[in-house]
Amino acid sequence: MTVRSIIADVTERIERRSRTSRTAYLDGMERAREAIRAAGPARRRLPCSNLAHGFAACPTGDKQRLAGGDAVNLGIVTTYNDMLSAHRPYERYPELIREEARRLGAVAEVAGGAPAMCDGITQGRTGMEFSLFSRDVIAMSTGIALSHDMFDAALMLGICDKIVPGLIMGALAFGHLPTVFIPSGPMPSGLGNAEKNAVRQAYAAGRATDAELLDAEAKSYHSPGTCTFYGTANTNQMLMEIMGLILPGSAFVAPDTPLRDALTRAAVARAVAIAGMGDSSLPIGRLLDARAFVNGIVGLCATGGSTNLTIHLIAMARAAGLVVDWDDFAALSAATPLLVRAYPNGKADVNGFRDAGGVPFLVRELRRAGLLHDDVLTILGTGLAAYERTPRLDADGALVFEETPEASADDSVVRSIAAPFQSTGGINLLTGNLGRAVIKSSAVAVEHQTVEAPARVFASQEALLAAFKAGLDEDFVAVVRFQGPQANGMPELHKLTPALGLLQDRGRKVALVTDGRMSGASGKVPAAIHVTPEAARGGPIGRVRDGDTVRLDVATGRLDVLVPQEEWDARRQAVAETSPNTDSSDRRLFAVLRRAVSTTEDGATALG
Repeated sequence: MTVRSIIADVTERIERRSRTSRTAYLDGMERAREAIRAAGPARRRLPCSNLAHGFAACPTGDKQRLAGGDAVNLGIVTTYNDMLSAHRPYERYPELIREEARRLGAVAEVAGGAPAMCDGITQGRTGMEFSLFSRDVIAMSTGIALSHDMFDAALMLGICDKIVPGLIMGALAFGHLPTVFIPSGPMPSGLGNAEKNAVRQAYAAGRATDAELLDAEAKSYHSPGTCTFYGTANTNQMLMEIMGLILPGSAFVAPDTPLRDALTRAAVARAVAIAGMGDSSLPIGRLLDARAFVNGIVGLCATGGSTNLTIHLIAMARAAGLVVDWDDFAALSAATPLLVRAYPNGKADVNGFRDAGGVPFLVRELRRAGLLHDDVLTILGTGLAAYERTPRLDADGALVFEETPEASADDSVVRSIAAPFQSTGGINLLTGNLGRAVIKSSAVAVEHQTVEAPARVFASQEALLAAFKAGLDEDFVAVVRFQGPQANGMPELHKLTPALGLLQDRGRKVALVTDGRMSGASGKVPAAIHVTPEAARGGPIGRVRDGDTVRLDVATGRLDVLVPQEEWDARRQAVAETSPNTDSSDRRLFAVLRRAVSTTEDGATALG
């Protein structure tokens, strides 16, 4: 199928600007592959003592396979921990993987672990300042795990916010290795998102108690699996599917079910099939080219996915030698219709997205319309046709992939290309004299997509919430600054949503402008986020004063402060307030990353 001209043009633009860096990346990857082709599996080149260390703890059969040198060895990188619901299911995966690998005459070893922190737990806490940096730590942890020259392919066990991007970045540093991702899946639907949000707003207004709020939250987040709203974790899984790194239809299959276990076994079989350096090998560094990243951005826009991915996709692309920027997102969003409404963009959760047709339905609609590159490589080979199929267990319990129904099972959640929710995607670029920012417009009603109001400037979300509790109730644009990656690690400011949402419901014109993040939970309040340059780098957001008129306009793509130019040019930059925790030992631990981190539009990474 032929892609539309805008898709081809953006892809060619990325390839052109990335020619030098992508060529250097691929050359390095091919040198690693050629060295292995010449001598066989990398472990054959290990001295005997080194190799003995590599299989010392293995059962006898695995030792014999590895000592012989010909058996495929899969390196597992896991982000398991039993505190986080999304990662709890991974506890039993390694043994399941090892069993299937042995059945296929291969070996699988847990090569290493990577940390997995939860933005839901750290919201509004000091720990949130480490969240974005955890992605780079995960990438480095992945690199350490794969550095032992023992593996012919890799399996990645990770699902949530910074985890999948970090695993991708680490895997791309070993781009010669075929790599398969294995999801854990979403928890069953609990308390509806609308009901939960109503309790949150009631609590913000002082009409609900701590006990009532906790009861609502616990009924919403109630079992193993990802949170069910369509935030960063579930956007990650959609991306892994549309970019061809997991099996078709596997993004949103519930954990600890027969179908999920069957898909995990099938993922192991696929990793064995594409392992090594032979003709059937499919190294991740080759799979993730400009076309794959364009497909991912199209999927993000078509589903109104997490704004975090406007940072993470850039960082992931850089790890593959590709230079992607927000202009690419804007161009692709303008050409991509919105086909999915899942909370916070709609009432349904991600299980409703799956049941209405899920990613296979989405892939088919976008592919038929020429909005996806079909000549990409995936872990299944060339093309996306296989990703239009849905996994099922037949009467004998065998895994099969069936044709996805032509019609959506619920067109209030998922729609065809012929009848989209809106003609453009859910992610918009804003530019103006306040810099550049992104906004998740798919969650914001049209009547709230233009706000012009006086600025109220805050140094933290805590300061804004304190003002709200003290009686702030007027039209205003909240400017929350010194929240960027260099200032304090770019925490999410999701705790602001209930208060601002309540004011909006009262008829106030409110909006948020910040160099911080709002995440995949960005909701109904217009939020110009990721403002760059950030205040800590001298960005103009640092010159805004209380009372300045700020205008945010999605239709025109503008973000401006309406101050006479002469006065604006004469303004001095504000100085960040010093946090009482700035010199604490935990913050010092990440100081080196804050000093080295790139700008938000460059992926906010310290890894170069």
